[in-house]
Amino acid sequence: MKQTLYDKIWDQHQITENKDGTSLIYIDRHLIHEVTSPQAFDGLSTKNREVWNKNSIYAVSDHNVPTLNRKSGIQDPISKLQVDTLVDNCKKHSINYFDLNDINQGIVHIIGPELGITQPGMTLVCGDSHTSTHGALSALSFGIGTSDVEHVLATQCINIKKEKNLKLNINNGLNNLVTSKDLILYIIGQIGTSGATGYTIEYTGECIKNLSIESRMTICNMSIEAGAKSGIMAFDEKTFDYILDRKFIASNKYIDQAIKYWETLKSDDDAKFHKTITIDASLVKPQVTWGTSPEMTTSVHGKVPDPDLIKDKGEKESVNKAIEYMGLKPNQEISSIKLDKIFIGSCTNSRIEDLRLAAEIVKQSKIAKNIKQAIVVPGSGHVKAQAEKEGLDKIFVKSGFEWRDPGCSMCLGMNDDKLGPYERCASTSNRNFEGRQGDKGRTHLVSPAMAALAAIKGYFDDVTNF
Repeated sequence: MKQTLYDKIWDQHQITENKDGTSLIYIDRHLIHEVTSPQAFDGLSTKNREVWNKNSIYAVSDHNVPTLNRKSGIQDPISKLQVDTLVDNCKKHSINYFDLNDINQGIVHIIGPELGITQPGMTLVCGDSHTSTHGALSALSFGIGTSDVEHVLATQCINIKKEKNLKLNINNGLNNLVTSKDLILYIIGQIGTSGATGYTIEYTGECIKNLSIESRMTICNMSIEAGAKSGIMAFDEKTFDYILDRKFIASNKYIDQAIKYWETLKSDDDAKFHKTITIDASLVKPQVTWGTSPEMTTSVHGKVPDPDLIKDKGEKESVNKAIEYMGLKPNQEISSIKLDKIFIGSCTNSRIEDLRLAAEIVKQSKIAKNIKQAIVVPGSGHVKAQAEKEGLDKIFVKSGFEWRDPGCSMCLGMNDDKLGPYERCASTSNRNFEGRQGDKGRTHLVSPAMAALAAIKGYFDDVTNF
């Protein structure tokens, strides 16, 4: 029987199918951080249970960690408690933990792939919605809730319902300086935040084949914003080249066997998908979100929509609310939006390729006078070290950016890096919800290239004309 990539990995890991339609699935890798794990460990303690397989689990603190003056420690008592609790739990259960000053520390979805913790054909979970990132390496990866975190800790298994298969075929190539971030925002704008609900997305087509692995991660990362459980991509030569020499990859003794399996990780010809969507990548322009959901996006040449032209009552109300929160006007040109802050970072766009692109844009320039703050936050200690080796940090600092230590930073308001009320930010993160970057903060999602140009201009402009 012809199978999709999702079907193949599912069948390899399905232990049993339950009467309620769910299945018990074996989990190869479990990533944990300080936010969603404390209650799970408390649950184990209350029930006097042990971690089943400590070698399958890797832990890192990322959400609450400071990106400045790290050696001074965490000042916020709640943030410190969460990090200290994770450290204590990892010591108690002998779990792999990457300390704040370890070069392996970073955002959980950055370090997983770069260290080879994430490997093709694996099942991987984390108590974090953007676990779908790891699908770029042909792994079945998805976020889970705290109760499921406890269950996986105790059993290395999880009860879940199988999703349907959605094929998202992306033809042709992206134009110069149009990035995978623009592509995924465009896709979400086309299908909506519920367009892939109930599905696992397999991204295929000429465009995907031509993208780097890091660019593919950006797309898989935001699959959840389209409503999908996870996103996944077929194994190919680029996957092989990326994964082969990573820290936790299979030893030479088993590598030939692993490669033989990896090479099967693609959908069979004529495999049946429940739904297929085709996108022409050549039509994608640099994207800017104007509202409070990733689907509220348009090209840099676009305008804020006019609610009076929207017939659907619910949609009209949603648009009105978003415009009011964002402090914009109907039919306002995107290029007229003045900015206060710039954030380049997050699990979506803080890899070395992202930083190289942003540095190229800001080189020989200074940030605009109206920009109060512009920060660059590498996704991991390794990304930071590589960027500094290439001199990217010096380019950013000379242009007026702040160069930080790794962490989630301004992606979400759980650490010192926040927007003030009504401050407006061009952000390379993945969510623009109300208050996401700080109370009453206003977030516009863009690519690293667009964020870099916005820092120089002080407003949104078309980076393809750069």
